[in-house]
Amino acid sequence: MELSPKQVVTELDKYIIGQNEAKKAVAVALRNRYRRSRLPDDIREEITPKNIIMKGPTGVGKTEIARRLARLVRAPFIKVEATKFTEVGYVGRDVESMIRDLAEVAVRLVKEEKLAEVEINCKASAERKIVDALFSSRKKQQSETPETSLRKQIETDLKAGKLDDHMLEIEVNDAPKAMEIMPGTGAEINLGDIFGGLIPKKRKKRKLTVKEAVKILTLEEAEKHIDMDAINSEGLLRAEQQGVIFIDEIDKIAGKGASNGPDVSREGVQRDILPIVEGCTVMTKYGALKTDYILFIASGAFHVSAISDLIPEFQGRFPVCVELNSLTADDFVRILTETENAITRQYAAMLGVDNINLSFDEEAVRMIAEIAEDDNNVKEDIGARRLHTIMESLLEDLSFNASGDHPVIDVKIDRKYVSDHLGDRVHKHDLKKYIL
Repeated sequence: MELSPKQVVTELDKYIIGQNEAKKAVAVALRNRYRRSRLPDDIREEITPKNIIMKGPTGVGKTEIARRLARLVRAPFIKVEATKFTEVGYVGRDVESMIRDLAEVAVRLVKEEKLAEVEINCKASAERKIVDALFSSRKKQQSETPETSLRKQIETDLKAGKLDDHMLEIEVNDAPKAMEIMPGTGAEINLGDIFGGLIPKKRKKRKLTVKEAVKILTLEEAEKHIDMDAINSEGLLRAEQQGVIFIDEIDKIAGKGASNGPDVSREGVQRDILPIVEGCTVMTKYGALKTDYILFIASGAFHVSAISDLIPEFQGRFPVCVELNSLTADDFVRILTETENAITRQYAAMLGVDNINLSFDEEAVRMIAEIAEDDNNVKEDIGARRLHTIMESLLEDLSFNASGDHPVIDVKIDRKYVSDHLGDRVHKHDLKKYIL
């Protein structure tokens, strides 16, 4: 069942704090795709996605909203930077490469799904090959053990994971590496794909752990049971109908007029991106891909330039504009404690590997959040990324001295610990209360 806009926002709230306007915009765009898919063909062809421009400082969640949205519905998603592209006629990446990249992602996504469907049966086949290989080697060493008992013992140990780190030599396919036609363009050619079955696949012996061998043999077996032509066709269709392309740093190509030097192709790149967004057909190695129904989300800080500095045709193709707000101390507190991937949980999990039981009290979290807000106000506003800077400084000594060769140690990060380890920042923060 397709998610409603409210359900989409609820899912995004697990990872991104605040920015409700942007979440609503992408949730509606996602739901409109479902609504469009339920319409008759004659109406469906006329309805195109309403592309979105997100305006806001770095680190406030622009990219994360788009990435989580695509992951939520398993849609093909790529993130590109507008500054990496150059106008036609200059050395660099052409804008059509983003569509070719999207096709690659879509085909890989479909292939993973098809492989997962046949994985169970193929894994059983792979395990039988592993058992045969282990049985052959052990039979010579344990000649007195009955063959039936030996084989059952190997099968039992394999399923229990006792043999995961055991090394063995097996034959696997020798996949030839693809060659780039033109360096830097991303266009590749694989001779094996061109000649198909005319050139038999080479096999080579490799020494692997049992765990690695099971993965490789399972994949080899699964590829025999899937139809790559059907996967390529479905991948192209999914890229066309469900693809999401996130174009970051769009403000960096906003500028009036042409100039020489590093900004030589600002407006030219906009004009090259325009037909892609308007709808055209791009040739990929999997076939022709129409861009009419791909959802484009552009983003930028727009500190120096403004959205109005983009060429009018470009603005017209992004009718939905949302502004993301700078993060406050309250937002930072929620980011540190409420999100599924909270930074405090990440550090606690990492240090737990070295027998450090790390915890944070409420006062310490509040102090870290207020320091992050102050730093963003005084220095450059880098949003939630400021928390990584502060946390690394705060836990530097602990991370350096933890080694794992000691018993479990409980460490609680409180207000005093923050004051001791972030002295300069805390001092500046305390002085602010005396400034009129």
